[in-house]
Amino acid sequence: MQFEFFLTAVTTLFVAIGPVDLAPIFVALTAGQGAVARTRLALIATATAAVVLLAFAFGGNELLGLLGVGLPAFRTAGGILLLMVAADMLLAKHSGVSSITEGEEEEARHRPDIAVVPLAIPLIAGPGSMTAIVLLMGKARSLTDGALVLAGLAVVLALTLMTMLAAGKLVKVMGVTGANAIARISGILLAALAMQFVFDGLTGSGLFH
Repeated sequence: MQFEFFLTAVTTLFVAIGPVDLAPIFVALTAGQGAVARTRLALIATATAAVVLLAFAFGGNELLGLLGVGLPAFRTAGGILLLMVAADMLLAKHSGVSSITEGEEEEARHRPDIAVVPLAIPLIAGPGSMTAIVLLMGKARSLTDGALVLAGLAVVLALTLMTMLAAGKLVKVMGVTGANAIARISGILLAALAMQFVFDGLTGSGLFH
């Protein structure tokens, strides 16, 4: 049961963050930079995203309480948001929900340092991943479950870092078609997980028994 929860956490965070989708964007944003500079950007971006996502993991539910938003409502809204991210992935579309817009990408090309914005936020720690980590921590019924969610986050962030470090080779091997195929498969999984969050939210609201 605990392994299943860990697997759910890893799967949800993996498809919400989308390390494979990040590879071609990372290559485009770091074009012309040396290996040392790209490594530095990848490390800083991953560390910054980790801090942001951990803040949401530990403080997300408290923030909802301060806003007067119940967990069932957030589960429903979060599930809908993740469903929008899944739709983008299935359509091989990059919108402001799942990635950055063309205008934001163009602006990022002229930034002296892109590690924090847009690499860490919103490409790694974006609306989808922030929502996912809060929802997963909300499902944790014990300290062990919470630890499994954090372990899942660590695994996905490590994969994200490795993807950025090997982005050039990955893009050459996969190409656009390969990356889109993986994104579509991930989109199907995320859509199913998103609907489960919606169902959990509606059930927890007391509207359905």
